[in-house]
Amino acid sequence: MKDRSKDYHNKEKQKPRTLGPVPHLEEHVNPDWWKKIFNSLYLKTDADIVDDAAITGQEIDTFYSILNLSPESHVLDLCCGQGRHSLELARRGVRNVEGLDRSHYLIQRAKNSAKKESLGIRFKEGDARKTPYATDTFDNVMLLGNSFGYFETSDEDLRVLKEVKRVLKPWGKILLDVADGSYLKEKYQPRSWEWIDKHNFVCRERSTSTDGQKLISREVIVNDTSGVIADQFYAERLYTPESLIELLKKAEFTDIEVVDSINSQTLRNQDLGMMERRILVTASIRKEWTPKKKKVKDIEKNVVVIFGDPRKNDSLKPCGVFDDDDIYTIDQLKGSLHEVEGYSFKYLDNHDTLISDLSKLRGKIDFIFNLCDEGFGNDPKKELHVPAILEMLNIPYTGSGPQCLAFCYDKALVRGIAKDLGVPVPAGIVVKGEDSLFELPMDFPVIVKPNFGDSSFGLNQHSVCNSRDEVVRAIYDIREGLGYDKPILIEEFLTGKDMSIGIIGNPPENYTVLPLTQEDYSELPEDLPRLCGYEAKWIPESPYWMIKSAPADLPKDTEELIIECSLKLINRLECRDYNRLDWRLDSAGNPKLLEVNPNPGWCWDGHLAKMAKLAGIPYSEMIRMILKSADDRISAHR
Repeated sequence: MKDRSKDYHNKEKQKPRTLGPVPHLEEHVNPDWWKKIFNSLYLKTDADIVDDAAITGQEIDTFYSILNLSPESHVLDLCCGQGRHSLELARRGVRNVEGLDRSHYLIQRAKNSAKKESLGIRFKEGDARKTPYATDTFDNVMLLGNSFGYFETSDEDLRVLKEVKRVLKPWGKILLDVADGSYLKEKYQPRSWEWIDKHNFVCRERSTSTDGQKLISREVIVNDTSGVIADQFYAERLYTPESLIELLKKAEFTDIEVVDSINSQTLRNQDLGMMERRILVTASIRKEWTPKKKKVKDIEKNVVVIFGDPRKNDSLKPCGVFDDDDIYTIDQLKGSLHEVEGYSFKYLDNHDTLISDLSKLRGKIDFIFNLCDEGFGNDPKKELHVPAILEMLNIPYTGSGPQCLAFCYDKALVRGIAKDLGVPVPAGIVVKGEDSLFELPMDFPVIVKPNFGDSSFGLNQHSVCNSRDEVVRAIYDIREGLGYDKPILIEEFLTGKDMSIGIIGNPPENYTVLPLTQEDYSELPEDLPRLCGYEAKWIPESPYWMIKSAPADLPKDTEELIIECSLKLINRLECRDYNRLDWRLDSAGNPKLLEVNPNPGWCWDGHLAKMAKLAGIPYSEMIRMILKSADDRISAHR
């Protein structure tokens, strides 16, 4: 006999599939609605956007450009859903992508998709307010597809931003893709319905919350055979550009910018709801690298890094002071050192107290990583003073010594040493400060430049001269315009390939010759002389900023001659640990030395880093190689 009492009990336990008419939507929203709503039904109701590969591709085109992503970028797709954006980034070659979402169902879908396509994306299930990632992990964090503003209070949204701040590297960027609250308050549809496939349709109701800060939505999903499948309520905070900027400032983000907007159009193109119009906001985080927690036994060497002084003026910089690019460069260097195992790093950049600070460190550190190529007090003539101070304090350091730096600061002296060694140099003369008459022993064109200095000081498009009058004008510009009263070097202007060679290590035992590079002048206007001077290094508005570095295309014997002569020079000049030498071919294809650069630029986008990249050496590894070369040299002489 059938147990009727059991049937009745089961019916009582079943919840109704729909509530019927509801006068106040807000009363039925569970504060944690977001824990249950993102399931297979979500992929049906929103499939016209979230399951459209063409829309995802267009969005990634925009996001990729805004964030200036590269294959090496470390990207977190926060609240990633089924991973549509993460997967597309990986398909485009971004190798370090991770995705995190609260929905178990969507994360499993994302993992299955990545596995099916053999894409190396790590998807994790978790809460955006407290992620499982280490501090200072990502270059970029993306919150896309209107995945921000789900929590009950804006304080919880602030917690998300503070967590993003924690996991971003210094100078990392956040990208927010959020519904345009101002637009939706005026344009939302109170009621709508649409077929979402051949057998299911969804009916929607909407209203604003009592405080006007949220849009309350109700979705009743109906199957043409089985009836109501789900009756669900949710609420999303309506952020305006102004309120988003205010919240990002509270989270200590800077460089906040509303960069774009997205107006969605889909194949169904019916009720797009919160996705109809969105705003794109970016912001950066400026912070110090968080020191790694290391066990005492893991710290092998204590190293102090010396930089230029950001508090002081710097005559070689375009604005005369350290700017955001300089601070960013220093933070990139700190980030690379952050990855080096076996060393503990501290930093000094206050030159007013530098000598006393160094005196206190005697006997307490293993060596100094000298990256102060600005010179003591940011005076380029005093670059050699920093290693001289270290010599007097008997503190070991990386890079070349004061005598080498003094020699290489004098271009005419290096020319003389090169000639003695049989190294070819351009024809040239030195015009002393008191000289008003001089003869040119070479044909035009010639190049006029200060004999002392680096960073292409005094070298620009007007330095290349085709007549004696132009030479006189170039000398006048250097003396009067730059206040330079020292000797001036005039050399034949070589018109062949413009090249650089980088060497890390200390010949003859342990050293690495990096791939030679040549300057690509193809985008430079035809009427401008082909040279890589001050404008190419410091002035983004200049056409010279378009110069790029490319792998050098040289005959084998020419390349071998450049390498042989370069090794001979750095040995004679006692250059140590890392060096860059500049060469150029004459019209007949013969290489001639232009300059020797001990302690060359170490920045992440400099010539040395570009050469290392051609050799498959990441920037962090290049810095480690320099550090290790110096460490081995110092250890061998103790």
